[in-house]
Order: sequence, then C-alpha cells, then structure tokens
Amino acid sequence: MQAALRQRGIVVNHKKVRRLMREHGLQPRIRRRFIATTDSDHELPIFPNLAKNVTPDGPNQLWVSDITYVTIAAGFVYVAVILDAWSRKVVGYAIGRSKTRA
Repeated sequence: MQAALRQRGIVVNHKKVRRLMREHGLQPRIRRRFIATTDSDHELPIFPNLAKNVTPDGPNQLWVSDITYVTIAAGFVYVAVILDAWSRKVVGYAIGRSKTRA
C-alpha cells in the first residue's frame, strides 16, 4: 500500500498506513521472516554427532556439512556446503533443485 501511494506522489509513513488500514478493517498480508525448516518429530533414525568431542588443531582434520534452501526469483534451490571445521573455509558445495540429486 505504501509503495502504491509513493508511486502516486504521496509520501506516507508505513506506521500511518498500517494504522489507517487497521481502522478501516483492512488486513494486510503479513510476511513471515522466519520459516521453520527442521522437523525433528519423526520416526526416521537420528544419527549421532560423531564430531561432538573433536577439537581440530589444524586444517583438514574435521569437515562438517549442512544443507539448506535459498529463495531465488524462480522459487528456491537447495544448497549443501562442506566446511573445514578448523579454518571455516568452504571445502565444497552443491546447488540443485532437489535434495536427492547432486
């Protein structure tokens, strides 16, 4: 709403737009900034953290990895990253539209 008013040459604070919409019974769509992507309530096996008690004292002794997804204009892609735990440098990565393909 604020952007539409700005295009018409009317500069209004976003808080005033929100207040006026609330007074007139208009409900804006609220964008969620955080989306929970981890679901630990499942029957699948949970693997132990084998690196819990390992403290590397040099490079290439322990690599850690994670997978997440990144929103792009056409939807989203999965990103899998492998890091060297000591230097925190990226050892390797893969980007794809599916979690099951490299």
